[in-house]
Amino acid sequence: MEIQELRKKIDAIDDQLARLFKERMDVSLSIAQYKKENKLPVLDRGREREVLIRVSDIVGEDYQGYAKILYRTLFDMSRSAQLMAIDGQSELTEAIKTAVAETPAQFPQRATVACQGVEGAYSQQACDKLFSLADVMYFNRFDGVFQAVNAGLCQYGILPIENSAAGSVTEVYDLMKKYDFYICRSVKLKVDHALLAMGGVKLANVREVVSHQQAISQCSKFLKANPQIKVTVMENTAAAAKYVAGSGRRDVAAIASVGCAELYGLQILDEGIQDTDHNYTRFICISKKMQIFPGANRISLMLTVPHRPGSLYAVISKFSSLGLNLNKLESRPMAGKDFEFMFYFDLEASPSAPELLNILAQMEKELTSFSFLGGYQEIF
Repeated sequence: MEIQELRKKIDAIDDQLARLFKERMDVSLSIAQYKKENKLPVLDRGREREVLIRVSDIVGEDYQGYAKILYRTLFDMSRSAQLMAIDGQSELTEAIKTAVAETPAQFPQRATVACQGVEGAYSQQACDKLFSLADVMYFNRFDGVFQAVNAGLCQYGILPIENSAAGSVTEVYDLMKKYDFYICRSVKLKVDHALLAMGGVKLANVREVVSHQQAISQCSKFLKANPQIKVTVMENTAAAAKYVAGSGRRDVAAIASVGCAELYGLQILDEGIQDTDHNYTRFICISKKMQIFPGANRISLMLTVPHRPGSLYAVISKFSSLGLNLNKLESRPMAGKDFEFMFYFDLEASPSAPELLNILAQMEKELTSFSFLGGYQEIF
């Protein structure tokens, strides 16, 4: 049989499948109405197992695996449709629509902004890229930035969220969930680390290096090549430079930006000491109120999925069905729970797209832990 004839057979089968799919979804919505009237849960695992066993017997051993994937996808779509039919309201999607409608047309150029560290910190450099005129307040810890925004002392906060070499800053993610704040913009900053010390100090004199943990991990090759140097973690790279300048010690150096050398009167012993020349850190601008400025094309989510096969695939397939690109998918273990993970998602999408809003509404209803972290634009 020629390939064109075979393709005609496939087309005919697809036509039947499409009609049967529509019929199945219509019946599924009728079932949703029955469940609503009788106060029955949408999820029925026993029923799903019965269907999988039956269709597996029908298709035979060669196609059992494929049939399971197909029907688990059908189950997922049916559950989503039933959930929306039973309760189509979504607080999240309504909040997103309101934010899109009420957020000003222009991102502010002047604001009071909270940053972690001291003058010269990378967070302050990121702030300068986002705001042309910022009144910056500095705090020792990430939590202090959130508290300042929460108390209304600052309109916005700037925090590192991810480094190309060291990965995500999990503490910031945890604080985003704790305070229920939103990302309203982000910026990618190229980070070049330098070794700074008092004037006249040589590298051979240095016995201790101080810096932030992220900077230390980003300069691991340099530190490994100098095993005689003790490493001390400080709250911020700029704070480390400030400490060296005020210490009077000639055996200590700081890993910080080149700009901190001039700012604190230090000399550059070495520069470009990070492990890679392509060292970038993403900084986010957070606000207490959801703000979605025009041009927003990125969405960040944080969620958990049920601890069973196919759960993560079911989430990813929702985005795949819309042809959305995932910029980030990362997981980390959840403290106190065996083999359960928190997932971070970044995807390229307009937060006002109706199809995406529908998926977010479904996920809000289906997942026990789901956080919309913001819809925003990233600048470079």
